[in-house]
Amino acid sequence: MDKKDYLDISKASDIQSLKERRLYRFFETLPGLISLGTLLGVLVLSWLFPIQISIFIISFCFYYLFRIIYFSMHQVLGYLKVKKHLSMDWMKELKTIKNHSGRSGQAWKNIYHFIILPTYKEDPKIIKESLESLVNSDYPKEKLIVVLGIEERAGAKAKEMANLIEKKYANKFFKFLVTLHPDNIKNEIAGKGSNVAYAGKIAREKIIDVLKIPYENILISSFDVDTKVYPQYFSCLTWYYLTEKNPQRASYQPIPVYNNNIWSASAFTRVVSTSNTFWQMIQQERSEKLTTYSSHAIPAKVFFEVGYPANVVSDDSRIFWRAYFYYDGDYRVVPIYYLVSMDAVMADGFWKTAINQYKQQKRWAWGCNEIPYMFYGFLKNNKISLSHKISHLYTIIDGFWSWATAALLLFALGWLPIFLGGQSFNLTVLSFNLPILTSRIMTISLFGMMISAILSTMLLPHLPKNMSQLKKISIFLQWIFLPVTLIVFGAFPALDAQIRLMLGKYMGFLVTEKIRK
Repeated sequence: MDKKDYLDISKASDIQSLKERRLYRFFETLPGLISLGTLLGVLVLSWLFPIQISIFIISFCFYYLFRIIYFSMHQVLGYLKVKKHLSMDWMKELKTIKNHSGRSGQAWKNIYHFIILPTYKEDPKIIKESLESLVNSDYPKEKLIVVLGIEERAGAKAKEMANLIEKKYANKFFKFLVTLHPDNIKNEIAGKGSNVAYAGKIAREKIIDVLKIPYENILISSFDVDTKVYPQYFSCLTWYYLTEKNPQRASYQPIPVYNNNIWSASAFTRVVSTSNTFWQMIQQERSEKLTTYSSHAIPAKVFFEVGYPANVVSDDSRIFWRAYFYYDGDYRVVPIYYLVSMDAVMADGFWKTAINQYKQQKRWAWGCNEIPYMFYGFLKNNKISLSHKISHLYTIIDGFWSWATAALLLFALGWLPIFLGGQSFNLTVLSFNLPILTSRIMTISLFGMMISAILSTMLLPHLPKNMSQLKKISIFLQWIFLPVTLIVFGAFPALDAQIRLMLGKYMGFLVTEKIRK
């Protein structure tokens, strides 16, 4: 295998060498083995060694209490930074940056934003709202290049819709291009990643290279089609790009909120989506652990030099790891404390919404396939330091392990030794005090949920005129569903994804239905 060929791997069968294919296949089993091993181990040890496992349970609960406190502090700090960023005049900040000639306020005028919106059978209204947010942004429209990537498999109706949108918006930006992603391209997975990769290739040929725009002057934003930018997003993004020490070795990650349909979404989907926002806020505060997620921006040089992944489901994180390995570890994600807004999951009816939410979480949890990719990449790349390798592997393994097991462990640990430990253990003082102590620790940890409940109401958009003010109270009270959502829409889909990867039952891209009411 060539020095950099490992960048294109999506699964074990992509590797020709039998020995290395088996090694990669072993790495694919690790996430599931670790998570299932933890859950099974707790069951067996609660039966065989109830006293020892009880001590472990108490320690584990304290560990998660401190972890919740730690994350809550980052959550509050992240929120305060978001509020500050939203209140700043970013165009004014841009005008203070000097260009190479020393003139203030000129550097930003050379920067183009290339926005790719991949779509597949979405309602035209959703696409138009995303485009309107671009039109209403404060960045000069003569510096915005918009590409609407439609799918051939969506049929003639999608082409007709795209043509109508092109007629309406073609004159509102510097350039507006519609690309048609062909169906059944070899070695591709139908989905967002392959659409974005193709749209970027065509736009490069038809616009960027024709106009001879330097790649260093272009930032490519890979957006979900329902992404609506806040007014000063591109000004803020440009400021970060121009003030970054090494801007060509970084991706740029805003914070996603799911406010597009937040007032009409179901309570459990609001909890899931808002929890995702807060997790991203926490990750922004730990930038050394940050990877790209959902809607983000990439320097054009990186996009075309590294190559956007077209053969994976989790393209948003894979483009980061491809760049990280391509540049031998000299690549990072710059956290931007500015918002982009997307849709919370919503469908016709409660059960269909719940099923779609589960499927979306499973698709996100399929990011566990980055674990074998990282293990294999670190073995192949000797230029990345061992400490960085260990740090990144620990972060991603801990993240997916916690996702799949933490909620289940916290729910069951206080009682397992009592049910499985036998009569001799149940007569001990430890047996009597274990559920009391663990429940009190978990009760104290609820303050983290309270912080999330308070901050969630402070991030809400304006209440629609036809809705009662009581709706705000329901947004606050929805957090009582958190323990259930952490298991049903957290642990279960995460375990589902990890078991599929372990068994070699590879997932395709699942498009989440988008409905507005």
